[in-house]
Amino acid sequence: MKQEKQEMEPAATGLEHCYKNIEGKKLRLGYTTGSCAAAAAKAAAFMLLTGKDADYVQLTTPGQISLCLKVWNKKRGSDFVSCAIQKDAGDDPDITDGILVYAKVSLKKTEGQPMIVITGGTGVGTVTKPGLEQPVGAPAINQTPRKMITRELEQLCGLYHNQTGLKVEISVPGGEELAEKTFNPKLGIMGGISILGTTGIVEPMSETALLSCIRLEIKQQVSLGRKSLLVTPGNYGQVFLREYFLHCPADIKCSNFVGETIDFAADLGVENLLFVAHIGKFIKVAGGIFQTHSSNADGRMEILTANAVLAGADQPLLRELMQAVTTEEGIRILEDAGYLEKTMEHVMERLWGHLARRSFGRINLGAILFSSELGKRRQGHGELGRTKNAEEILKKILQEVP
Repeated sequence: MKQEKQEMEPAATGLEHCYKNIEGKKLRLGYTTGSCAAAAAKAAAFMLLTGKDADYVQLTTPGQISLCLKVWNKKRGSDFVSCAIQKDAGDDPDITDGILVYAKVSLKKTEGQPMIVITGGTGVGTVTKPGLEQPVGAPAINQTPRKMITRELEQLCGLYHNQTGLKVEISVPGGEELAEKTFNPKLGIMGGISILGTTGIVEPMSETALLSCIRLEIKQQVSLGRKSLLVTPGNYGQVFLREYFLHCPADIKCSNFVGETIDFAADLGVENLLFVAHIGKFIKVAGGIFQTHSSNADGRMEILTANAVLAGADQPLLRELMQAVTTEEGIRILEDAGYLEKTMEHVMERLWGHLARRSFGRINLGAILFSSELGKRRQGHGELGRTKNAEEILKKILQEVP
């Protein structure tokens, strides 16, 4: 009986004193939806197998951090117990922060199946496209949460002499609405959020999750037979494509991670990659900068001005260009002075050269740059220039689009 108490009594420590220093700020760690699902399943299974109550559940994450989590909304039926764990993302701006992840646990009646059967309920997405971690038709509950749930419930079955096994249904009320604000619909995960986590712990403002998602999107496209992909850094590029240029959406959003996106694509067998980007972001790449966040590197006006020098601009114009606050203002200055076209020829040549060097010849890289303000001034799409191979890559992309 002593072991039963240890299983369910509040632990002395959790994440109260777990922090990560990011840019001089002390930020609190949180725990994943996978940890919530495993903890809820463990608490529900304990209550089902013992007939006892549980106000808290203790869980050791794959990252070897021990959590003690409050159990919410307990409900008993004739053959099941369900309960919920509330997600706490710490100081990470996670859209799932505060949601309730439910587990409904019942005795498994069918033999010949795994000891622990895990299914997805309301608010948990279903995989509809190949290339993801789980097969098509499976609930979007990733491998690590599945292992956590299975481990905890198998231990409880052994402790309380259950030989038939358990069935677990994970659900997230409101998950379908939340999923519309995530990558899930684009990845082909429909009807809800994913139950995720590799360490069980959320690290605030981590780049890991975003990089993993970029790689996953590329992998999925490759699994569908695509060898030529279209990439935009963000929303500006997608709006440009939708409104002015192409009728197909971008395959990948790379954010500031241009270099990592190139590496992922090359490693996964992509043959052609075309970036369609706003001048404000990709002028940095023309200077050999492949992580484009402003905290990492800027140099926008310096790079634009250097290429205007090559275009033959005089010193007063160069001085005005260097004093411009934004690249859009710089583009206006160059157009009004008649140097925009020549300057952009040099920009695109430098950009293509840096892309070619960054890929080490493993992948054919091209780019198309645009300006939003130039598009308004010309009442057109605002294209500034394209690398010499952009048209060739574009044709291949359009041929592969379903």
